[in-house]
Amino acid sequence: MAAAVLAGCSPPSPPEAAIREWLEAAETAVEERDRSRLVEMIAEHYVDARGNDRESVNQRLRLYFLRNREIIVASRIEELEVIGGTAAQVVVTAGLAGADGNAFGLRADVWRLDLELVQEEGEWLLIGAQWSEL
Repeated sequence: MAAAVLAGCSPPSPPEAAIREWLEAAETAVEERDRSRLVEMIAEHYVDARGNDRESVNQRLRLYFLRNREIIVASRIEELEVIGGTAAQVVVTAGLAGADGNAFGLRADVWRLDLELVQEEGEWLLIGAQWSEL
């Protein structure tokens, strides 16, 4: 019985732990409005179903950060699947609240993010994503 309990509490595998760290770093970068750090987390060959590439995402981040002086993120990993130790699919629910400094300038949204990650040269990078507002 104790073994079963301990097995249920086992630490995540090394790739899963690294992906969780990647997600935490991304969340921190958003809250700190660190666009350059976020862009570094995106593979140069990134592409998504909407036709966005790495530069398109960079421009979206620029606009979002210009509109929001303060950003708060609350997220939860819904699914995390490591494929072959070097690829992963992650589903995250993320609430973002942004304030533009005006008295009534608070905006908040909840998003579903379907992320595709790949490990390149020992580093996890985003290679594709889909997002939809909940």
